[in-house]
Parts: sequence; structure tokens; C-alpha cells
Amino acid sequence: MNRFFVGLLASTLLACLPVQAQNLDAQRPRIRAALEAAERGQFDAAQYRDIVSHPLYGWVEFTGLKRNIDTLGTAQAQAFLKRYEGQAVAEAFRNLWLSALSRRQDWPTFRAHWKPTSNLTLQCAELNARQALGHADAQWVKDAQDVWRKGIKPLPDICDPVFALLANKQALPAALRWERIDAAAAERQTASMRHAARGLPSGEAALANDYAAFIDGVHPRALQWPKTERSRKMAAVGLARLATKDPAAAERQLPQYANALGMNEAERGQVLNQIALWTVASYEPDSARRLNEVPEVAFDNNLHEWRVREALARGDWRAALTALRKMPAKLRTDSRWRYFEARLEEKTGDKAEAQRLYREAAQSATFHGFLAADRIGQPYALCAWTPKDSAQAKNTVARDAAIVRAMELWKLERPGWATSEWNDALSRFDDTQRRIAVEVARDNGWFDRAVFSLGKAPDELRLYELRFPLHHGETIRREAGKHGLDPAWVAAEIRAESVFNPKARSGANAMGLMQVLPSTGAAVAKRLGLPWGGAASLYDSDTNIALGTAYLRQMEDKYGVPYVAIAAYNAGPTPTARWQSQRPNYDPDFWIETISYRETREYVARVLAFSVIYDWRLNGNALPVTDRMLGRVNAKRKAFVCPTAQAPKS
Repeated sequence: MNRFFVGLLASTLLACLPVQAQNLDAQRPRIRAALEAAERGQFDAAQYRDIVSHPLYGWVEFTGLKRNIDTLGTAQAQAFLKRYEGQAVAEAFRNLWLSALSRRQDWPTFRAHWKPTSNLTLQCAELNARQALGHADAQWVKDAQDVWRKGIKPLPDICDPVFALLANKQALPAALRWERIDAAAAERQTASMRHAARGLPSGEAALANDYAAFIDGVHPRALQWPKTERSRKMAAVGLARLATKDPAAAERQLPQYANALGMNEAERGQVLNQIALWTVASYEPDSARRLNEVPEVAFDNNLHEWRVREALARGDWRAALTALRKMPAKLRTDSRWRYFEARLEEKTGDKAEAQRLYREAAQSATFHGFLAADRIGQPYALCAWTPKDSAQAKNTVARDAAIVRAMELWKLERPGWATSEWNDALSRFDDTQRRIAVEVARDNGWFDRAVFSLGKAPDELRLYELRFPLHHGETIRREAGKHGLDPAWVAAEIRAESVFNPKARSGANAMGLMQVLPSTGAAVAKRLGLPWGGAASLYDSDTNIALGTAYLRQMEDKYGVPYVAIAAYNAGPTPTARWQSQRPNYDPDFWIETISYRETREYVARVLAFSVIYDWRLNGNALPVTDRMLGRVNAKRKAFVCPTAQAPKS
């Protein structure tokens, strides 16, 4: 037995002793060193006796065991599971070990430690285990068929023996194969369609494969398909997919397939919806015509919104108002569209109705709610909720073992494990405990828990102090002042970009609090004569804020007004230049709403709304958003009120 496992045996005995009060801050370097040693395969438990009762020692053990998972002895694995039963680390280990047992085909041990999971690979492994142990009974068949139905995307190879046995048992009839083919077709998963077709009679298999081929690339053989509902649906899926790449080609070819197969209005509408959507999203010349050709039954919320934007982009206020009035009631009453309905009523002459609609929209603490309040000269509606929880309640949550582990893992920059512990804790918490847990996370510098863990109860959206944290305030003020920027704007950018996570990193390699690209950071540092320590320096909060605010200033200098600068900060110069050339001299609210990229359109509105809220947090009042987005920093500031009808419960 190697020294790692000798150490584990000793640690098991020590772990049975009462846990002494610990200074977690002081022990953090030791835990970090232990984890790093375990990752290298150099962990010697005997050298870390001082941390054996630390809350994270299970994750240290987990890291060491993980390296040898394929050769790990059953007794050692069982001891680990028993030692940490009920903890997130045990379930993380269980999944790894079950996968290893599956590879070894140690089915008795696998079954003995099985727990239900949503992991399809492990589900298929468990079905293989039951089959190998002689338990492929009626329940096995039902469970295997359930996995078959879930497999819209291609399933792992370990599922193949399961489905082969299902077929041998005559439990994969053609109807069940077609059920999966139909479901996969709706998601355009043609590989799954072909896989499901393998057991069909030859004629049906050929047709199923031809359906898949059509979805991959429209072909004329479809004109000879049987005139069935399934054929029509497959044609609609294939033509709708073509529309995402070439709307004009889909429009040209739709009539012949619709006529040959007898497509109904809904099926034609599915294709016309995509033709119109992928045309209007770029404001192409045929946008209005293609929108008008979509049957009303085929309009979804997305296309309803685009129909309004298309008319706004042309400056056709009456057409935009008509399109807006056709929206479903729930969508139309959203503060965004209440505000634009008011704007369009105002544009077309009904000022009294506009005022009524502005008053409705102004009840919302959102970008469009703030805009509406500006239009009618009202204070901003913001109903903050600051619960009065007992010290005992806070202490109980803060001392919860899973929360303690989550906070320590977060500080050790192990966000995946931290989230596992967090989710485990929240699975046991009621709403009050969950909210308090977010406060604990905030106090430990883990700010995004307020974004991901609040909102189940309506009043939670009014927890503005939690949802809009203030951190690095001195640096934000200093760098904002240096570049002539509003600190509330800088704080809003950080909240929108990273939720104050200094180690955030995007798929595009944007890094740190303000999500600065290394190339941008290097260029800004060179321009300003600042020291540049390479991409890793963007994880330093002060450096990131210094470079991010300098770049924000650069964007405002280039584009002249903050709302365009915010768009450029998110999307880059090329699309921003296109939007400026397409709609020069547009009112800012209309220009923002007609940005063709959804991410940027929402981003600009979000940052401007966040700026108002951070202004309130910093100063108790705010620069009007109408002035803010135009860079008018000396405008009269606005107060905030909480309408009585909206006041949250204590």
C-alpha cells in the first residue's frame, strides 16, 4: 500500500476526533499546497496531519484518489464514500468511480454503489450492469426505452449494447424508432435520426435517412416523398434550416415542396417565420415584405418583436404601432414595449394615451421604466428591500458545513467545486436561508450568487444591495475620475461584465472584472505608458479597472456619446459603425432598440439601467438616464420613490 493510502488510513482515524475551532484564513495556504500536491501525485497525508480536520480535507482526498481512479481499490473507495456521505464531494467521487467501474465492467460493485443520476452515460452503464447480472426484466426494458427517448443528441457508445438488447427483445419497434427520429428532427439532430433508423425495415430506413439528408441540405427527392404529416414536418424543418443560411433560397424553394407535399398553413408558417427572421435581423430590403407573408399563427414572441423593430428602423411609426398592438398581451405589457407603445402614440399624435402608458411603464425599475419616468418628469420607482434577519439565523446559515466549504473553495479559486457545495446547501434551504446564504457569499466576495440564486420569489428582485454589490470602490472612483467617467457607469460595466469576479474569463478570452481582451489591454497600456505584465495582469483588479476605464474613455471619445460607446465596448467597432451608418441621427432609445445583435441590444439597456441603480447606491439619487446616455453629466439629478402599491413585505 503506497504512502498516500497509508496517510488516508491515518486521516480516517483522526477525522473521527472532534473538529477543533480553526482559523480558515491561516490554513488556506496549507490547503492550497495540499491540493496542488495531490494534483501532481505527490501528496503525503502524513505531512498534512495539521489539516486533517479542515472542512476541505475531503476535496484534498478526492483530488488524490481521482488520479488513480481506474486502479483504486474497492475498500478505499467505499471508505471515502462512507467518510463523506451526504456531502457534495462524495457524489462527485461516486460519479468518477462508477465510470471507472463501468470501464472495468465490475458490475456487482457498480450496482452496489449506484445512485440515480441525470448522466446518460452512467444511466446506460447501469443498464449494462443490470443486464450482465441477469436483471434485464420488464423494468429494465422500460428504463432502457426511457433512455432511448431522451437521446435526441447522439448517445455515447456505452448505450449501444443496451439498445441492441432492446432490439433483440423486440422492444424497439418501428413506432419507438420513429418517435426518436421525429424528436431528433425537430432539434435538427440528423446523426441521431440516422442512428435510430438502423433497425427499421429497409424501405422505412431509406426514407428516414432521406429525411435526415434533406435537413442537412435541401434536395429534390423530397418532392417524391409520401404525402404524410411526417413528410411535411420534415420538409418544414429542412427548409427552415435552409432559411437560417440563405433566406432567399428557402423562399424560392418553399412553394414547390409545399405544393408537392400538401403543407398546411402552420407548416408553411414555420418556414416563413425563419425566412422573415433571418432577413429582418439584418434589416435587409425584403424585411417588411417577408414579415407580412408570415401567417399570424406562425408569429412567436421573437418575430413579434422583430416586426416592431423593422418598422422602427424605417421610421414608420404607424406600422410600428400596429405591429406592437398585435403582440400577445403578456409581451405587450412588459415595460419595454409599454414604453415604446407610449413613444409611438406620442409620435402619431395621441399624447394623452402616451402619458397613460408612460405612467404604467414608469412603475418598473428597468431601463425602459427609467426612460418612461424621464418622459413625464416623475421620480424613479425603486422599492428596495432590506430584510431584518436575526443574528442567529445568519450565523446558522454561515456555519452550515456545505456553505463553509463553498466559501473556502471559492477563495481557493475552485469555482466548480464551490458551486457543487453551494447547490448542495441550497437544496436543503428554505427561501429565507437561501437569501441569507447569498448575503454570506457576498460577504466572502462571491457576488454572482445574487444573480444565479435570487429571483424565485418576486420580492427578491428588490434586494438591490445584494444584486448590485459595491466592491473596489476606491479604485473605481480613482480611475473614473482620472478619465472623466461617472463611477456609477464603471461599476455598472463591471456588474454587467463579470459580476465583480476578478478571475472571470470569457470564451473569447476577455479577462477580469471589466472583461478586457489581452490585445486591448496591451494596446491601452502602451498608449498610456502604463506597465504591462502580460495577460495574467488582467486578473489584478486595480490593473483591470485602470485599463478598462481607459478603454471606456477611448470608446466615448471615438463615438461621442455613452450609449454608442457601450455598444462598441460590447460588440466592437465594425458592427457599431454599421449600426451608425444604417440609422444616423436616430433618437437614442430607437437606435438602441434596433441594434441587430440581441446580446448588444440587451447589454446597452442593462448597463444604462445598472448605472442608474449604482448612482442610487453611491449617491441616493441619480443622473437621469436620458441625460446619462447622451453624456450630459450636469443635468438635474432625480430622486427615487417606492410607490405604495409596490412596497415589499418586511
